[in-house]
Amino acid sequence: MSKIISVNAGSSSLKFQLFEMPSEEVLTSGIVEKIGFEDAIFTIKVNGEKIKKVLPIPDHTKAVSMLLEALVEYKIVNSLDEITGAGHRAVHGGEIFKESVPVTEDVVEKFASLNDLAPLHNPAGLVGYNAFKNNLPNCKHVFVFDTAFHSTMPKESYIYALPMKYYDEYKIRRYGFHGTSHKYVSLRCAELMNKKVEDTKIITCHLGNGASITAVDGGKSINTSMGFTPLAGVMMGTRCGDIDPAIVTYIMKKTGATPDEMDDIMNKQSGMLGVSGISSDARDIEDGCKEGNPAALLTAEVYVNRVINVVGGYYAQLGGADAIVFTGGIGENDTNMRKMICDRLSAAFGIQLDEVLNGKTRGKEVLLSTAESKVAVWLIPTNEELMIARDTYRLIA
Repeated sequence: MSKIISVNAGSSSLKFQLFEMPSEEVLTSGIVEKIGFEDAIFTIKVNGEKIKKVLPIPDHTKAVSMLLEALVEYKIVNSLDEITGAGHRAVHGGEIFKESVPVTEDVVEKFASLNDLAPLHNPAGLVGYNAFKNNLPNCKHVFVFDTAFHSTMPKESYIYALPMKYYDEYKIRRYGFHGTSHKYVSLRCAELMNKKVEDTKIITCHLGNGASITAVDGGKSINTSMGFTPLAGVMMGTRCGDIDPAIVTYIMKKTGATPDEMDDIMNKQSGMLGVSGISSDARDIEDGCKEGNPAALLTAEVYVNRVINVVGGYYAQLGGADAIVFTGGIGENDTNMRKMICDRLSAAFGIQLDEVLNGKTRGKEVLLSTAESKVAVWLIPTNEELMIARDTYRLIA
């Protein structure tokens, strides 16, 4: 038996789950929010109950030390030496890292060299790693990359139609993200269908504030909607997704916007927020649709349109599909959005949704389609932390 902690460090947050492996029992979970502020929030689950504290947490090192002290204080572990492995979510592995790896000085150096590809995420991942390394000197560490699952894409899926010198010199290509989530739900879907993953064709829809869709053939990603950055693909909470690239230079010329300002417009002012003028939160859009708000209704229609365009393309690339999987905050909880997507796909795919079951199900693992449906529709809550723990346990055992 081994205790493995899964870590997801953001620029001002730290999510964690502690597992007993290989049984995969969750011993505790929690999150530290607003790191760097006087009113930071530390939350940990103890015996099924959440314990929450609001206090100053200046940096990730302090957040990690608080977390580890809490594990002993609440008797989740008797000693920190029981934690033999720490798996760290690493967002961007570029072309260097095509699978999860044990952390060495060389790995850290190579990972840091990719900071330009993910300036908000990779440095935060390193900060989290260093904080755990300093507090758990006897623990083995593993980096689990969001991009790794998509490293199986064929070249025609990831090359952009730009001069090849930009790929050769700067590695500008489609990388894809949410790979740990897409891997988990595709494996779980195959298991639920009692099939070997090698014998399946699955389209996984990770729909949340950030959203991506992946074509999974025999357990391998062959195409995904996010690209060089997480800005590409379908419409998201505040991200525009795919647009005509000439729009960027057109707006800059018309408004005098700088590159950084355009980046902010596309990443933080667009998507559901930009189209609706209401909110980036899909729950607010869902409420607006129920009220008949025209802006909310248009936002939902645009969102569905973008999703079915991608799903339809992947269905063709795969040569059909055994299943479509919904996951992520919207995929797991927005019953109306799921229905709209399935309704638009029903004629071409032969999908028959159990509308009563869909309408009452949020966040639970369930088959949403009827027995007559030609393509199965599954709701499978994602579990990236478990995938991180599995890879960590496998690599340090």
